[in-house]
Amino acid sequence: MPLVEQKEETAADIQGLRLKFPGAADLLFRDLSVKILRGEKVLLLGPSGCGKSTLLQVLGGMIPRVTEVPMKAARLEVPESVGFVFQDPETQFCMPHVDEELAFVLENLAVPVQEMRPRIEAALRQVGLNLPDAHIPIGNLSQGMKQRLALASALLLEPETLLLDEPSALLDPEGRRTIWEAVRNVSDRRTIVIVEHRIEEVIDWVDRVIVFQADGSLVADGPAESIFRRHRNQLREYGIWYPEAWSDAYAPITESKSPALADPIEDQADCPNSSAPRLESELQPLLRLEQFSVLRGGKEACRVDSAIVLPGDLIAVTGPNGAGKSSLLLGLMGLLPRRGLCRYGEYLPEGRRAEREAAAKHMAFVFQNPEFQFVTNRVLDEVSFTLRSEAEHNLQQERRGGSARIGWPFVRRGRLTAEDEGKIERRALEFLHRFGLADYAERHPYLLSLGQKRRLSVASAVVSAKPLLLLDEPTFGQDARNTFAMLNLCEELRASGHAVLMITHETEIAQRLATRVWRVENGKLVDDRSTARSCTDGTRLVMGDADETFF
Repeated sequence: MPLVEQKEETAADIQGLRLKFPGAADLLFRDLSVKILRGEKVLLLGPSGCGKSTLLQVLGGMIPRVTEVPMKAARLEVPESVGFVFQDPETQFCMPHVDEELAFVLENLAVPVQEMRPRIEAALRQVGLNLPDAHIPIGNLSQGMKQRLALASALLLEPETLLLDEPSALLDPEGRRTIWEAVRNVSDRRTIVIVEHRIEEVIDWVDRVIVFQADGSLVADGPAESIFRRHRNQLREYGIWYPEAWSDAYAPITESKSPALADPIEDQADCPNSSAPRLESELQPLLRLEQFSVLRGGKEACRVDSAIVLPGDLIAVTGPNGAGKSSLLLGLMGLLPRRGLCRYGEYLPEGRRAEREAAAKHMAFVFQNPEFQFVTNRVLDEVSFTLRSEAEHNLQQERRGGSARIGWPFVRRGRLTAEDEGKIERRALEFLHRFGLADYAERHPYLLSLGQKRRLSVASAVVSAKPLLLLDEPTFGQDARNTFAMLNLCEELRASGHAVLMITHETEIAQRLATRVWRVENGKLVDDRSTARSCTDGTRLVMGDADETFF
């Protein structure tokens, strides 16, 4: 008796997809065809901005039903039952409190009120979000905790298909383990489509990897082992993460000097280490903290008993989600109330003593959520805004008889002239080129991918060349090329005597690049340790080829 062939069921079938965002010069997809079988676990890989998140939104029916984007397809079959976890978890919350957010999901499923509490508590346990009281404002959670809440709300829907857009991007290592364990526990018979740059968490579990290049066209489609073995050179060329990306990108070099970098930061007048003393013991701190504490809602959110930041430092600020790392950086910037000593620039001469306490003036800050710092309606204007603000500050200083920043590349004649405006635009465009954003100069910042938004937020911060750069998870949502490019910029800044404080959950950064590691736990700096790398060392590692720069 012949065996009856079992027909594979299709979860999604997209054929001949074309899509174009308003203001974009080209189509994002050009006749893209993808079929996903029911129960498959699929990983989408590709450079930032190649359309991975957009494809998830098409699969989830949000495009074009909710977000009106011009598109057409020869066939468009998408799952009926979908749970979606967005790149930015805050975009999917509807209620102000944690328990209300989850109850809202259950309400839509007609779950009786008396059954809600145990289901809510079970969902929070499942994703490792352990709260003393579930009736807590969502705004009080860290970004990583918000990601867990977003996954919990998606799992409560009990969908046939889960669409996960970097659900672990902002989580500490333990949080990532918990999140993916929760996904695996509910994956039986479910279709799961994942966009994730941290591939080490999923490559041993997914059935299939689909790889895109920058224009949204397909590069490869097949089992993970085959993809990473046969297409390694292409993945490296396109700047896509693969298992050996870190070890391939960083290799020991024999010369104790930084690799050549294009377009160096020119404005170093505020930087105390421009003359670059070679002994670390000779360096005067850029920043000194003594009995320093940051407050949230009148309560201490983070405390530092004593710490210094030296010129040439790259300090990796580590610790679990919710420990107080972001609060620490916000306090340094004066965006949260603070107490204690926060003194900038002990190298300053006596005549400028008044500047010592105004530490935030000498810092540039990049928020964890890049949208928090966007203030204009055009990508080019975001970078120009920083430069224009600096130039106008110079003019105000001159009018008051103070000193403007020496070497600032604008003509000062009492007001900004057409020549000044031209210089501002040229410098802004130069930085957009360096960050791979020149093609998006006319686009609204909110229409960028999350990775592109992150690069724009960093570009608008570093363009002013402040001596201290504070970065809150700058590499999340970034492909390999842009991650290494951003780190290369940090190396360039270090070599110029600037200092970088970077909140990161990326152990490779702490191990390979940091001069110091600050460990924050339970609202306190509990460990401040030096690494094998001195802040006066030349770059001992090289990214990619020695003559290659990524900006």
